[in-house]
Amino acid sequence: MGEVWRATDEVLGRDVAVKLMLGHEHDPSAAERFRMEAQTAARLSHPHVVGVFDFGTWDGKLFLVMELVSGDSLAGDRGRSVVLGPEQVATVAAHAAAGLAAAHRQGVVHRDIKPGNLLMDADGTVKLADFGIARFVDDPSAGLTTTGQIVGTGLYLAPERALGQPASPASDVYSLGCVLYQLLTGQPPFRADTATALLYQHIDTPPAPPRQLGVPMPAAFEAYLLSLLAKQPEQRPSAQAIADWFTSGSWRDQPMPLPPAVPQPVPQSVPRPVPHTAPHTAPRAPHHAPQTAPAPGPAAMASAPPQSRTSRRAQPPTENALAAISRRRPRRTAAVAGAVAFVVFLLIGMAWLS
Repeated sequence: MGEVWRATDEVLGRDVAVKLMLGHEHDPSAAERFRMEAQTAARLSHPHVVGVFDFGTWDGKLFLVMELVSGDSLAGDRGRSVVLGPEQVATVAAHAAAGLAAAHRQGVVHRDIKPGNLLMDADGTVKLADFGIARFVDDPSAGLTTTGQIVGTGLYLAPERALGQPASPASDVYSLGCVLYQLLTGQPPFRADTATALLYQHIDTPPAPPRQLGVPMPAAFEAYLLSLLAKQPEQRPSAQAIADWFTSGSWRDQPMPLPPAVPQPVPQSVPRPVPHTAPHTAPRAPHHAPQTAPAPGPAAMASAPPQSRTSRRAQPPTENALAAISRRRPRRTAAVAGAVAFVVFLLIGMAWLS
């Protein structure tokens, strides 16, 4: 229904892509969809969405002036599918999901995500193109389709759309998952001889894991890809979550880095305080005569444990006891000498008086 030409903007002096619509006079709804594509793409401004610069009519033909992407689409040439490695597919996923997230934030559902609508430039940047059948979420009539009509490419159609339900951002996520699956394996997740059989596979049949088909890829990548192909829309991640996940490199199966080790304080030996020993001063002995403990009777001797009696007999006198004995001896000697002197002086005095 159209052609795309390389052209030159004579005012700004830049290369652009001009999309011409052919035969729209026979299909008024096609012309309206073409106009809506211009309005929808112009509503978006994102590095991963093909920009729209102008729209109008020339020689009875509608034209759309767009950003020129110096590269090819991911559809391949002559019916041969493009097969990429996990590294490249992760880049495609991050870029395409980022473009979809920008559209979803503006309330736009693409509704026709397929390899031919993903353009890759010479630098490897992927951009979303062709919003011709896009739908505004806040304007159900903007789809320009009759009730129950399925618009989109059957190989990448979400299950809810196969059941005739309205398209949603989760539908774009499912279609993106089908495209990524095909880029990894060389074939879409479902194929059938008839359109009806193909729709039933989208609804009921789980896709074969790519690694079972001999595709070497990280297990985390495969598990996340299969989550994009979940049958229930609420079980699929959002486009922004997909972009963040692939950008972070989580698909590589790399373990999360361990937190930095916190150095443990080394216990330092603290010197023990040495108690200050004051000069020993023996206690003064009492002036009265020491009391002698009574000898234990037979009952006490029998009740005392043998070990205590043996240890009591074998234990030498302590320092305090020796000091007390040494102090008592000089005092007794002095008392005897004093008594003798008193007697002598008494006898001398009696003799002198007589």
